[in-house]
Amino acid sequence: MWDAVGVLRPALIADGLADLQVRSSNVPIVFCETRQLAEEWTYRFLAARAWAETEDTAPQRIAPAEADATDLADAPVASEPSTAEVRAWARAHGITVPDGGKLRLEIWDAWRVTHPG
Repeated sequence: MWDAVGVLRPALIADGLADLQVRSSNVPIVFCETRQLAEEWTYRFLAARAWAETEDTAPQRIAPAEADATDLADAPVASEPSTAEVRAWARAHGITVPDGGKLRLEIWDAWRVTHPG
């Protein structure tokens, strides 16, 4: 592990980084400018990981919230389609529309007449 001078072998460090990357692949490898910054980052990471493993409510607090069926029932109904949808509808009904940009007001009015509510 240590050489005769007391320096850690670079191959051991590379192996350790590879092991950590395999075990925790979603954690980025961070290269810091100084040893002090690297140690600080490492201690913060290890403390956060120890806290997350020992605290029971950590996964619920960190995980993304799931939408309940009641949340979706209270959601507002989409009032209007996208411009691309109205453009496709207009072309399907033989109305000439530009390839891009805003649609003329009469195109939107025609869509609203055929799609009440």
